[in-house]
Amino acid sequence: MDLFNEKTDWAQALKPLLAKYRGAKHPLEYKNIYQLLVMVVLSAQDSDAHINKVAPKFFKEFPDMKSLAKANTEQLTAILSEVRFHGNKIAWLQDIASTVKEDKNIPMTMKELTALKGVGRKSANVIMRESGVPVEGIMADLHVIRVAPRLGIAQGKDAIKIEKQMMEALPRDMWADAGMAISYLGRETCRPSNPKHSECIMKDVCEYYQTEKK
Repeated sequence: MDLFNEKTDWAQALKPLLAKYRGAKHPLEYKNIYQLLVMVVLSAQDSDAHINKVAPKFFKEFPDMKSLAKANTEQLTAILSEVRFHGNKIAWLQDIASTVKEDKNIPMTMKELTALKGVGRKSANVIMRESGVPVEGIMADLHVIRVAPRLGIAQGKDAIKIEKQMMEALPRDMWADAGMAISYLGRETCRPSNPKHSECIMKDVCEYYQTEKK
């Protein structure tokens, strides 16, 4: 598929954005990879801010994969009842815990991570990026799905297709930080309505802004 703004050198164009958010940590407030894995599963179709509020009590009760594997549905529901779609997520976490068993066994490849219940490419990309292992893709969360087509680096609304288009447009050494940087741009500047064009460091290459100007 041709990129919407195919003449742009995106590796060059995204450099200011990547510099602004270089080393930015994911907004989920995790302390280790076990916590991150649990939190990315819980955050699907819920907000990072909400999961950050729920997490401390959860991890006090279940500090590692071994303790999670021993938890029953009733115990988990007592803590996670306010999380959206908690029934499905509890079942996924129980399946993950019974599969992985211990923190040291948490996998670090796209294939192994996405084989876990409740872990898709977006979650796997987050886990690999935050763990510092070589990434195999670009995180495409709901902010990236909105902002990437606005910029013109991708088209459509499908996360997998948008990720693939970005991977084709950018060198591999930019993959780890590109998704997070675009996500932060979406969180802070390129909001769903009334995006802050005047504050946006990407407006000179942004298709959406150029169209709005006309």
